Amino acid sequence: MRNLATVLLLLAAAGCAHDRSYEEAKEMLSEGKPLEGLAKLEQAVRDHPRNTTYRAALLRERERVASAFVLQGDASLKTGNLDLAAAQFQEAKRIDPEGYRANAGLQEVERARRHAERLKDAEALLEKKDYAAAESVVRAVLTENPYHSKARELLRKVVETTVAAEPPPSLRTPYKKPITLEFRDAQIRTVFEMLSKTSGINFVFDRDVKPDAKLTIYVRNTTLDDVLKLILTTNQLDRKVLNDNSVLIYPNTPAKQKDYRDLVVRSFYLANADVKQASAMVKAMMKTQDVFIDEKLNLMVVKDTPEVVRLADQLVRTLDLAEPEVMLEVEIMEVARTRLQEIGVRYPGSVNLQAQTVTGTATSTTPIDAPMIFTIANPALVFNLRASVGTTNILANPRIRVKNKEKARIHIGDKVPVFTSTATANVGVSTSVSYLDVGLKLDVESQVYLQDEVAIKIGLEVSNIIETITVATGTGSTVAYRLGTRNANTVLQLKDGETQILAGLISDEDRRSAQRIPGLGDIPMLSRIFGSSLDNRAKTEVVLMITPRIVRNILRPEGVQAELPVGTDNNPGMPPLRIGKTAPGALALAAPRTTGGGPVQDTVRDVPAAAATPLVLGVTAPERAQGEFAVELSIPPVVPTRAARVDLTFDPKQLQAVDPVAALPGKASVNFTGEASSRSIRFKVLPGATGAAAITVTDVEVVDRDGFAIDVTAPPPVSVKLGN
Repeated sequence: MRNLATVLLLLAAAGCAHDRSYEEAKEMLSEGKPLEGLAKLEQAVRDHPRNTTYRAALLRERERVASAFVLQGDASLKTGNLDLAAAQFQEAKRIDPEGYRANAGLQEVERARRHAERLKDAEALLEKKDYAAAESVVRAVLTENPYHSKARELLRKVVETTVAAEPPPSLRTPYKKPITLEFRDAQIRTVFEMLSKTSGINFVFDRDVKPDAKLTIYVRNTTLDDVLKLILTTNQLDRKVLNDNSVLIYPNTPAKQKDYRDLVVRSFYLANADVKQASAMVKAMMKTQDVFIDEKLNLMVVKDTPEVVRLADQLVRTLDLAEPEVMLEVEIMEVARTRLQEIGVRYPGSVNLQAQTVTGTATSTTPIDAPMIFTIANPALVFNLRASVGTTNILANPRIRVKNKEKARIHIGDKVPVFTSTATANVGVSTSVSYLDVGLKLDVESQVYLQDEVAIKIGLEVSNIIETITVATGTGSTVAYRLGTRNANTVLQLKDGETQILAGLISDEDRRSAQRIPGLGDIPMLSRIFGSSLDNRAKTEVVLMITPRIVRNILRPEGVQAELPVGTDNNPGMPPLRIGKTAPGALALAAPRTTGGGPVQDTVRDVPAAAATPLVLGVTAPERAQGEFAVELSIPPVVPTRAARVDLTFDPKQLQAVDPVAALPGKASVNFTGEASSRSIRFKVLPGATGAAAITVTDVEVVDRDGFAIDVTAPPPVSVKLGN
């Protein structure tokens, strides 16, 4: 018996220990200690291998904890923290060795490390300008992982760098050399022959170029590039650069353009804009017809000349912008105060005089000679002693995110059912139900401006049920409701983060009624004894506070010019026809004229080398100034000058030009006369001006003795510190 008792005690103690381990495991798991809880569950299963409850709990928690570590590893892998991701996947594998997700995660980490090493090699090859090898390495990475963001970005950089490293052929430096031409009624091929001998550039003519075309032109101190543009444009010709010293000349006709103009294909993957709108814009602006769109991918493919495709890229950038979004923080409060008081004695409103009825066993009869009796409602008297006071505060604080110029609706309240019965022939009575919105309804429409301001169109309606009306019909009764509404509509323009309060939607009701005995109830001191009065007061006010917070505003696209030259209607994308700055009267287009019956001799000559050499304007200013100070402007005396002019800009809030006086605030001009190579301009520091004042040369015009314009380079802005 002693041994049996000992065994029973040991078994009971073991059972209690096992139960305690399981309970401790559950507590640790609930406290957020998964590893300690799993250890306790494993201990309980080892001590009690046949307990299915413990085993099921262990398998369930093991799967849950391992999945949590796998999810953490995936998040670390996406952020690029490979070491942390590997540790988390290893922990998941230790917890659940047979789990395939942990093993797959470890393989993904190893592949990410291998890809990172390959991309480092690709970046090194790109720095060495080995573009082919860098592209091969990047494409190998994308073959294994097509969604690798860094590899895709590096491939884009490699392609763009490759294109930039292999620019289209252009003419060499002599093409920019200034020349002077004087041709009168000369054949165009003769002009090009002389240009070829002077510049060393080969001109190849298409067979359809007319050999007998005549040309008259007078240009002085103009580059060969500008002269060639003038000749080709005025004679309906075009060119194609073959190499650094060869140019093909051909007629500017649609047929020849198709034969000689190079075409490129560009794919535009739009992120925000509608591909149909982008296609319509490109077709309307650039007159191109070779446009393909894919609405599923939001893809647009354009085929045209490189100039047109570059302009299309600029236009698409201005259109493909993310729409602005704003977060509207709304706080709505409805404060209601009610007061009800009913005091007095309510007497019966009527007394009935009727014959007394005799009640039998089955029926009740009224004899002719029955006595008359008075009857009143039961109960006869009602003593009213009631008073109630109530305060209600309804608060709603919704936040809603809405796109630009889109509507958003907020409804806080109830949908009240309204039943309608309709009698139909051969069917009977059919009942339909409709729902009526009761409560607070807020409609907002926002528009985001570039100055971080938001215009909000608000429509607020507050409604409540005042009375329930039951209407009797032939088929039964219909319930209707009388609603009380308060509306407010307005348009606000708020800054980002500014809060606007809309208040004053007040409903104040004061209702008083009394039931009294005529005469006696009108006595002031006895009105409570011979009557009952009801005072009902209710006051509600609705307060709306709205705060816009701009999530994303319109961002102007980078690298897009405000004004884009798009060529002409016949030749979209072609650069504008311009010539470089020349001296006054240096360019003339004239009709053919002759002297002594024969044409005047045609000449072509180079501009003096000194005139073709760019000069740098010298600007000398003090480092610090107060009161008045002078800025010296000087032209290096390379060649004698006839006249010059220098335009400067400065901050009119800091400085004022006093000698010479500025024609406009912030702008001044200094004129050089004769052979003067230096001039000065005096400035006055305005009161209260502090900091550094920048003086910038915006334009320089210099003319030599012979009337040739000399290229002058403007120096960088100079800075003068103001004050002591």
